[in-house]
Amino acid sequence: MGARENPQPQDAVAAPGGPGRRRFLGYVVAASTLTVAAELGEAVLAPTPAAAVVPSVPGPAEIYDLNDMLTHAALPTANLITIRLDPDGTAHFALPRAEVGQGITTSSAMLVAEELDIPLDKVRVTLADARPELLFNQLTGGSNTTISTFTPIRVAAAVARGRLLHAAALELGEALGTLSAKAGVITSAVTGRSLSYSELAEKAASVTTGQVSVALKDASEFKVVGTAQRRIDALDAVTGRKQYAMDLKVPGALPAMVCRPPTINGTVRSVDNLDEVRAMPGITDVVRISTGVAVRGRTFGQCIDAVRALKVTWGPGSAEGESDDTIREELRKAELPLPAVDVLTKSVDARFTFHFASNSALEPNCAVADVREDSAEIWASLKSPITAQEDIALTLGLPVAAVKVHVTEGGGSFGRRLFHDGAAEAAEISKATGKPVRLMWHRTDDFRHGRAHPMSTSRVRASYALGQVLTYAQHHTSVATDFGHGVGEIITAEAARLPVGDLTFSETIFSLTQQTPYDFGVVTQLLSETDKGFHTGSMRNIYSPNVRCAQELVVDELAKKMGKDPYRFRRTFLKDDRARAVLDKVAEVGSWGRDMPAGTAQGIALHPEYHGYVAVLAEIDCRPGTTGRDIPDACTGPRVTKVVCAVDVGLAVNPRGLQAQMMGGIMDGIAITLSSGLHLDNGHFLEGSWDNYFYTRQWNTPPELEIVVMPPTTGKPGGAGELAVAGAMAAVACAYGRATGTMPTTFPVNHDGPLGFEPLPTTPPVPASPTDGLSRAY
Repeated sequence: MGARENPQPQDAVAAPGGPGRRRFLGYVVAASTLTVAAELGEAVLAPTPAAAVVPSVPGPAEIYDLNDMLTHAALPTANLITIRLDPDGTAHFALPRAEVGQGITTSSAMLVAEELDIPLDKVRVTLADARPELLFNQLTGGSNTTISTFTPIRVAAAVARGRLLHAAALELGEALGTLSAKAGVITSAVTGRSLSYSELAEKAASVTTGQVSVALKDASEFKVVGTAQRRIDALDAVTGRKQYAMDLKVPGALPAMVCRPPTINGTVRSVDNLDEVRAMPGITDVVRISTGVAVRGRTFGQCIDAVRALKVTWGPGSAEGESDDTIREELRKAELPLPAVDVLTKSVDARFTFHFASNSALEPNCAVADVREDSAEIWASLKSPITAQEDIALTLGLPVAAVKVHVTEGGGSFGRRLFHDGAAEAAEISKATGKPVRLMWHRTDDFRHGRAHPMSTSRVRASYALGQVLTYAQHHTSVATDFGHGVGEIITAEAARLPVGDLTFSETIFSLTQQTPYDFGVVTQLLSETDKGFHTGSMRNIYSPNVRCAQELVVDELAKKMGKDPYRFRRTFLKDDRARAVLDKVAEVGSWGRDMPAGTAQGIALHPEYHGYVAVLAEIDCRPGTTGRDIPDACTGPRVTKVVCAVDVGLAVNPRGLQAQMMGGIMDGIAITLSSGLHLDNGHFLEGSWDNYFYTRQWNTPPELEIVVMPPTTGKPGGAGELAVAGAMAAVACAYGRATGTMPTTFPVNHDGPLGFEPLPTTPPVPASPTDGLSRAY
């Protein structure tokens, strides 16, 4: 495993449009110690399309994408994000985003350290509580955190540095121009006298809030940004000191779990043995709630025993009787028709099926709640905490100000924590019992009742003639994606739940995220949705992995039919030089075109999104019996043996963190291509634990993995968190097609094969009469 990083910061030059020496406005906030805030972010630049023989009109996402929308939505409240310098010289920043393993606390600390000129270990980044006044500025999604906070954090830090220099000039009686700041100390070039930030923190404070102007550092001056840094929370993570929701010691908060229905959204009709379960050892409460029957006890083990002992009669759910086959048929009926084939051209025509998939975060859904008569307090890992606060307040009948929502760090998300299902459920249980609770979902709850990436199909038709691709049409049809978190607050969240609002929201997200990097003449990409009976949500990269995988497979077919090499074919039609650079890099580093044994092959793919570009070259071994491991039959399929990834995000704030993001995205891409999917049967998913949801494991992790971080190409960062998933999925799928000689059309490719596990028990089908179907949930 290897990695290649950016050149040293002194070699980096801000590209045209970068911040350079432009001036920004910030605030000095009235406080007892130095507290500062930012005001302005940065403008959006539209890409300039390259010329081609049959050029394509830029799509919506090439002109203004989801990330641009989120960045602009955050600008009006950027001045509410503050940095505080304490008397000990430590800078504190409450990040209004959720840290779920992606490393944004580290990259944010690096921005503060850079502009404030202090050591990285003198920066403390915490997660901000829900703050409704931030409006759209507290949503973690769309790979937007670093993009939208890049300038505001730097402006706030630069304001603080300026105030400290001013205070030092007064204290030392020196001219401001003779002073310099380095490593938290201000020194006079004339006398050599110096003062530490800790000595100046109170002197630099202001009694009134006032607006000031600052100039940010040029990229050529960076000493921290652009250098590879270890995560600031790494030691706590590996030593077990890192605090997650279930680690919090909230007085009186005892464990709680929920007995859930056998099918999705089933309802409780009756409970036959409430008193018996209430008398079980350690159990303090058993209550009916909207999602099932909740138990509260002294230990989670006692709660699990109580859940298993409950005898519940369940009503039907919203996906009753549904299976993979019935949903596939619904999707095909909802597919929009493709344009007719022109008799003067040839075409590639394909349909792809992508099955349900789980977000599968390592930490199951959990939350702590203490609901009282006139107030409530919630602790959970939340990527949309304002929506959670406002929605929970509405449900509890409390003023929003009476509900405090604390954002804790999360053990993974991949889109799951955009929703506050666990927090809302914990609040409901706490209210029903009148006691604080520590709710944790059973792993089976996560797989069978949690958020799933929706099943979808993609119909693609591409026409070509005389060595040119003339048209490309892709009609993507999906089980409805729930965007009930909105853009981070209650208004857009409610709008997304309206009968037509959800489709409008989905269409908007689709249009602002999907783009074609190739000049393929007339390009159309459309979305249609069906079936709202499932708990769905955005999985990492939303629609892009499925859409990009289908497109890149068709690109391979076009190259094959036109007698072209897949790499050189892509290179010919690419619109952007940055895209061409990453493609060339993986072809070079990965030795594209080398001789390989039969049953093995290379695949190459490209994905642009959120002002970043990634190219992935994957090698796969599809020969039978090559794993040589004692593993379940369902896992003895193809193995990815090598991956090379080249990534260009403009300016990489932390190249090491970017490499980690790419590695994680590659593992996600391998999983959803080859082995990770949910099987729907009679209204419920068969997968119920990690041992039967085949995410990428050690046996299928490529032994050769190299990440190349491209040199800076712009003066600002692009999105990174989701970038590699689509690129990796497409590259692995293309490699699989070349190794087997057949283009794969169903994903994961093992989905229709042997199940490979014995499903955990569920209740029998819901009876015709509510009196003859007593059952257990597990």
